[in-house]
Amino acid sequence: MKIKDLIASLLLLFFALQLSAQEDSLLVAPQIVVEEPTYKPYDPLSPARAAFYSAVLPGLGQAYNGKYWKIPIVYTALGVGIYFYHNNDEQYDRYRTAYKSRIAGRTDDEFSNENGQPLISTNGLIEAQRFYQRNKEISVLVTVGLYALNIIDANVDAHLQQFNVSEDLSLRPSLDYDQFTGTAGYGLSLNFNF
Repeated sequence: MKIKDLIASLLLLFFALQLSAQEDSLLVAPQIVVEEPTYKPYDPLSPARAAFYSAVLPGLGQAYNGKYWKIPIVYTALGVGIYFYHNNDEQYDRYRTAYKSRIAGRTDDEFSNENGQPLISTNGLIEAQRFYQRNKEISVLVTVGLYALNIIDANVDAHLQQFNVSEDLSLRPSLDYDQFTGTAGYGLSLNFNF
């Protein structure tokens, strides 16, 4: 009985090995799975909508595009421009008030000492007014430029989100397996489909 059991076990083992050996070991197909990036569906009004939102409220176009990290940058840039405008306006007003006081014949402005002697001449007050007036105007131009840049950024970002980078034009390494000879060929492939 032991011999029959041994033969039956060997036959079972032989058929089990034979069944697993039925797979073709020469067929090697590399399984490279490339996931396509997800893009927003094409919406021709999306860039205009993002630009409009940024024009109404700076940073809203960036929020519409999902670029929330840009919102603090937008508000910081606009805040810096407004801060410099306000600071230059205050300085301009100081020198303008002192100049008007001097023209009226008073000597008690903030740029005069206790004896009424001017620390800054009248021409110096005029030059300071010109300097701060020019800086105010530059601050306004910079702030308007940053506001426009905010709108342009939202518009361009909305355009680029819809830009489809597909496999129609790609340069990538390739592996070509020859099934007859069992050798592999390496190279680069340039794919252009339309």
